[in-house]
Amino acid sequence: MSTFDSKGLIQDINHNLAPFRKAQPEAMAGFGQLARASMAEGTVSAKHKELIALAIGVTQHCSGCIAFHVKALHRLGCTRAELEEMLAVCVYMGGGPALMLSAEALAAWEAMATAA
Repeated sequence: MSTFDSKGLIQDINHNLAPFRKAQPEAMAGFGQLARASMAEGTVSAKHKELIALAIGVTQHCSGCIAFHVKALHRLGCTRAELEEMLAVCVYMGGGPALMLSAEALAAWEAMATAA
């Protein structure tokens, strides 16, 4: 069993950012708008954009990004095969560190799958 708790991490991040959202509402609203505009369905599908975002999260070593984007990929109907193929590209481009974060992504995938 994995020790990576993606659901708990999402809850912790949201809880810890709540005061920041109140203190910096314009900045956070701007970030939210940027996220919505960037990730909206378009010429590139929302699912493919989430795969790209997750790849960046893996190669930039961001556990929070992994948790949030895996959750979104489940919602968008991504398959485990699509996830694994994208992670293979991450490992190719990011080497051993990306492989270690790929393990987190796979653990998050399993946690989200059992929650559904």
